[in-house]
Amino acid sequence: MSESGDRPEPVWLVAANVVAWRRCGTGGQELRPGTKSFKGGAKVYVAHVYWGPGGERVTVIGRERHTSRWIAIDTATRHLHSFRPKLVHTPRALERLSEAGHLHGFGEDYAGTASATLETYARQYRAKIAPSSPHPDRCLCHACLTGESAHPKRVPDTR
Repeated sequence: MSESGDRPEPVWLVAANVVAWRRCGTGGQELRPGTKSFKGGAKVYVAHVYWGPGGERVTVIGRERHTSRWIAIDTATRHLHSFRPKLVHTPRALERLSEAGHLHGFGEDYAGTASATLETYARQYRAKIAPSSPHPDRCLCHACLTGESAHPKRVPDTR
């Protein structure tokens, strides 16, 4: 925080977006929009990464799905995409970051390295969700929408 107390000092964090649709359920055949806490496409800031288990979970700060309040929550890396370094100036985000105990953020160089690593992990974890089950035609999961991975097996759409 600055000496005057009116504006917190900006910090470098890793910004990301929540996937629009995620696969879940038996065999990964069920699709759900966003996550329980965030709408699909919502911008979140990564406040902390748990590197020990391979970056599988991260602490993020963003606007909650229903109330639009700023929250800090742990979420799976596979539910995020488009990781990038970002200098955060938003006072409410910085306040929530301070309350979560991560006010220091990342350094600019480290945020760039971490964002590239997290993008790689997120792709790997999304690919592991039901790898042997086919995707339906017109699948809306993140991997299909972005062409992230080729899915040779398709199930005919019965809609």
